[in-house]
Amino acid sequence: MNKKRILILVVVLLALCLLIYLQFRAWKNFDWGMFWSRTEHVNWLYIFGGFAFTYVAYALRAVRWRIFLKPVKQTTTRRLLAPQFVGFAALALLGRAGEMIRPYIIAKKERLTFTSQMAVWGVERIFDMGSFAVMLTVSFLSPELRGLRFYPQLREAAFALAGLLVALVVGCAVVRRSGERVAQFLHDRFTGFAPKFAYHLRDKVLSFSNGLQTIQDFTSAVQLTAVSLFMWVLIMFAYYAVTHAYPELQGMTMAREVVLMGSSMVGSMLQLPAVGGGSQLATISMLSAGFGVEHEIAVSCGMMLWAVTFMSVIPTGLAIARREHVSIRAVSEAEEKAAALAQ
Repeated sequence: MNKKRILILVVVLLALCLLIYLQFRAWKNFDWGMFWSRTEHVNWLYIFGGFAFTYVAYALRAVRWRIFLKPVKQTTTRRLLAPQFVGFAALALLGRAGEMIRPYIIAKKERLTFTSQMAVWGVERIFDMGSFAVMLTVSFLSPELRGLRFYPQLREAAFALAGLLVALVVGCAVVRRSGERVAQFLHDRFTGFAPKFAYHLRDKVLSFSNGLQTIQDFTSAVQLTAVSLFMWVLIMFAYYAVTHAYPELQGMTMAREVVLMGSSMVGSMLQLPAVGGGSQLATISMLSAGFGVEHEIAVSCGMMLWAVTFMSVIPTGLAIARREHVSIRAVSEAEEKAAALAQ
């Protein structure tokens, strides 16, 4: 692990310690007996449904990546399934340090450049953000959200997400359409005092531009949009299944599930390897402070959501990695070197 990642890990650890301390101060009267009682009485059929929805969503990611690769590489969904599960297992085990393992494995397996698959990963994130933005917009049609005390902040966050999404789309469109000119412009800006860096920067921008050639026709755009929306609807169903496994949370509506998903996404930016942290704290806080759920139920449900929607991929991912003779540690080290060269 390089110094930059160690520093990031330390910052995340300190931030999580602060959040945990604040939660502890707010929950001095936490009833562990009630916590275990509420956890023991969940409807496990609903929990199994959450697992099923989560796994189908992982499979749809392979379908979507195959569509992304159509302009440059003809492959199959089956070939891309293993990298999805192994990659997300690495993300769960290693934290954000494992984020780039998935595109790295796909690049090696399909004999493509790592930079090009980083570009595909970037476009994938844009489709994810866009799909969630659509769901959040639809959820605003529900009058129930207007009754939440944090509705103004929620609306502002939605506008900020929309603005960020537009900026990313415009930036990718410019690089995709005028990659050579952008690459040459950046090269000319740096070549005077850092010629080696300027050369590598131009090379990476060109490679990134080539990786953005993922949507060649209207049909592919429609397919990618449909797959992305369907995938995120399944993730919402996974949240719905897990929360409704608790009798006390049967009143959770789809609109609230979308908000809960959003809080988990924001919290996931603060993740420690294997133990998570930010995602659980964010969902627990939203359930408790946002929706008025009892602390014990909020903690139990937050941990269950984390296990079902994030950590459940680990056994399958490790089994697939073993079958295909892939070492996550070795891949992580190779990905770090590749990422360093790509910068």
